[in-house]
Amino acid sequence: MLGFTRYVSRTGPAKATFVGGLRRQRERRSGFNPHGQLVKALKTDIAFRTGGSYLAGVVGLVKDRWQPLYSTLRTGAQEYLTSLGDPEKVSLAQTRDAIATVGPLAVKINPHFGLRFEDGHREAVRLHFDEAPPSAEALTAMLHLMARHMDQILPNAEPVLVDVRRGVTHRLDTAAQPAHIEAWLAGEAAAFTSMWGTTAA
Repeated sequence: MLGFTRYVSRTGPAKATFVGGLRRQRERRSGFNPHGQLVKALKTDIAFRTGGSYLAGVVGLVKDRWQPLYSTLRTGAQEYLTSLGDPEKVSLAQTRDAIATVGPLAVKINPHFGLRFEDGHREAVRLHFDEAPPSAEALTAMLHLMARHMDQILPNAEPVLVDVRRGVTHRLDTAAQPAHIEAWLAGEAAAFTSMWGTTAA
């Protein structure tokens, strides 16, 4: 899902360049995730209702090369944690991955975690770590795909994308027309598949 939503954010020749790079990365089997410890710390603070103590200490747990990144991300992650309100009224909920069929493309949908609030409200949360805020296209694609498969991911939950660097939470635009989004995504997926095949030639 991350690769596809990054793809839809691009325009013109940048789309083909991105697909080529993604394919080379896949062939090298590279793709190390540098954010794992931060996600773990955030989830631990939620689970144990510790208000950010794990986030506060996570910078010292990672290698020196990742400490500037973690210092940048920690502030926004703490803002997001605080925005959840009373720690006693929110807990983690188990989510499951889902496979979406978008035109000719299979897209794996994998939230980072789920939340359950005391009032019964649930959220399936995906985190955004990039330096640039998520584009409108990426937000639409990601939140729509999560909503479409929420019965598998976390029944009766709301899809949420959190821009960690800025501590901003994004939700689905209720005015959006699902049929139009589906048609747009199908077209994007067809172009992505065609470019993927071309880069393999």
